[in-house]
Amino acid sequence: MFNSLSDRLTATFKNLRGKGRLTEADVDATVREIRRALLDADVAVPVVREFTAAVKERALSLEVSEALNPGQQVVKIVNEELQNILGGQTRRIRMAKTGPTVIMLAGLQGAGKTTLAGKLGKWLKGQGHRPLLVASDLQRPNAVTQLKVVGERAGVPVFAPHPGTTSESDDPTGDPVQVARDGVAQARARLHDVVIVDTAGRLGIDESLMAQARDIRDAIQPDEVLFVIDAMIGQDAVNTAQAFNEGVDFTGVVLSKLDGDARGGAALSVASVTGKPIMFASTGENVDDFEQFHPDRMASRILDMGDVLTLIEQAEKQWDKAEAEKMARKFTDQEDFTFEDFLNQMQQLRKMGSMKKMLMMMPGAAGMREQLENFDEREIDRVEAIVRSMTPHERVAPKIINGSRRARIAKGSGVTVSEVNQLMERFAQAQKMMKRLAQGKGVPGMPGGIPGMPGAAGGGAKKGKGKAPAKKSGSRSGNPAKRAQENAALEQQRKQKAPTGAAFGSGAQELDAADLNLPKGFEKFLGK
Repeated sequence: MFNSLSDRLTATFKNLRGKGRLTEADVDATVREIRRALLDADVAVPVVREFTAAVKERALSLEVSEALNPGQQVVKIVNEELQNILGGQTRRIRMAKTGPTVIMLAGLQGAGKTTLAGKLGKWLKGQGHRPLLVASDLQRPNAVTQLKVVGERAGVPVFAPHPGTTSESDDPTGDPVQVARDGVAQARARLHDVVIVDTAGRLGIDESLMAQARDIRDAIQPDEVLFVIDAMIGQDAVNTAQAFNEGVDFTGVVLSKLDGDARGGAALSVASVTGKPIMFASTGENVDDFEQFHPDRMASRILDMGDVLTLIEQAEKQWDKAEAEKMARKFTDQEDFTFEDFLNQMQQLRKMGSMKKMLMMMPGAAGMREQLENFDEREIDRVEAIVRSMTPHERVAPKIINGSRRARIAKGSGVTVSEVNQLMERFAQAQKMMKRLAQGKGVPGMPGGIPGMPGAAGGGAKKGKGKAPAKKSGSRSGNPAKRAQENAALEQQRKQKAPTGAAFGSGAQELDAADLNLPKGFEKFLGK
C-alpha cells in the first residue's frame, strides 16, 4: 500500500548520509521532498503542513545540530512524527467490566465491514474470547448470507433471525435495530463475552444511513464503534471519516484493503484529522489477514526499517515449540541438518502465511522489492514436492542420492533432473553453513563466531573440533644426533631469555626503600 511513499522517503534520506553537519538549506530541501512525497501519496494537506512544520522545527534545533550523525537523527525525527499522525500509541479494545463487550461496525457500503466482522471475530477467538456475530445489515442484497459464510470460515457463530434482501429489486424488510438488540440479548443468554454487530452502509453519505446507525448505537450502547474505511478511497477518506465521526461518534478506525496497490496516504490522515486512533488493519482476503495496528511498526515499514516485532509475534503464534526445541538440540549437538528437518521447517514457515509478506517485513526490503514481487510462491510447492518424492532413508542420508535416484525423484515430483540437482547443491551449502554456525565459526565472509558456542573464542571447544593443532617447536632434522644437538641449543637459548625470578616471587630482586623516594612513614607497608 505505501510502497510509493516508502520509496520516495528512502530516496530523500539517502542524500543526508555521510554529512557531519546539516545546514538550513539541507533541512529545507529534505522537508520539501518529504512534503512532495506525502502530497503525492494523497495525505491530506492540513496534515502535511502540520507534519512538515514539526519536522523542520526539530531538524533545525540543537537535537540535530549536536548529534553525532545528523542524517540519522532526522530519520529518527520523521519516524517519531509519523507515529504521531498515525495515532501515537497502540490502542486496544476496551472490554466491558460486566456483560458482553459490544462492538459496532460502521462505514460505507463496499468498505469491507462484513468480511472484517469475521476477521475480527476469529482474531478475538484466538485471544481466548467467545464472540458472536450479529447480522444487522438487512439492506444490501445477500449481506446476511455473506456474514454466515464468513462466520463459518472463521469458526464464529452468527445470529441472523432475518434473511434480509436477496436482490436489488427487493424492498428492505425487517428492523435492523431490533435485530441488533436481540443479538446482544442472545449473546448474554448464551454467555458470549463479545458481540460484533454488522450494520448497513450506503454508496454515499446520507441522512437515512446516519439515522439508522445512530438508532442502532442508542439501542445497544456499544463499548466500541469501529469505523471501517477502505484504504484505497483516496482524498475522500477524510470527508467520509469526519461525517461518520459527527454522525455516530466512532471510537476507533479499521483500515481495510491495506494490501492494495493504491497510494493509500489518505488513510494516514484519518487519525490526525478525527483524533480517533487506528486500531486494526485488514491486509488480505483470507480471514487470517488481519492484525492489530501499531503506529510505531507501521512508521518503520513506511521508512523501510522493517517490522521484525510483528514477524516474531507471528512466529511465536504459529511455530511448533516442540519442533523448535528439537532443532535447537540438533544445532547444539552439531547433528547433520537433513531433508526431513528441511521439510518440517518449511511447513512451519507456511503456517505463518505468504513468504512475500514475511520478507517485506525485513529491514531494507524496499531495495529488493522488484525481486520479491517476481518471487513465485509456487516455487515452495515444487521444492516440497521434490523432498516428498524422496524415500525416508534418502531424506536423512542425502549422500546416497545418485543419478538414478535423482531421475526417479524428478519424475515423481514432476520437475526436471536439473532442478533436483540445484536443490541438492543448495541443500549441501545450507548443511555446511549450519555446521559452521554450530561450531561457532560463523558464516563465511563474516567476522567472528558465536560467543559461547563450541569452537568460538573462549567458548570451550571440544577436543579435536574447531581448534587448530599447536605448532611443535624444535629441530626437524632427520639425523637423531643432529636433532638432539639443535634441541639442546634451543633449550639453552630459552633459559638465557627467561627471567631469573617471578616479578612478585621470592626470586625477585630486593629493593632498598631508600632508593624508592617514598613518603615519610611509608616504609611500614613494605613489611620491614
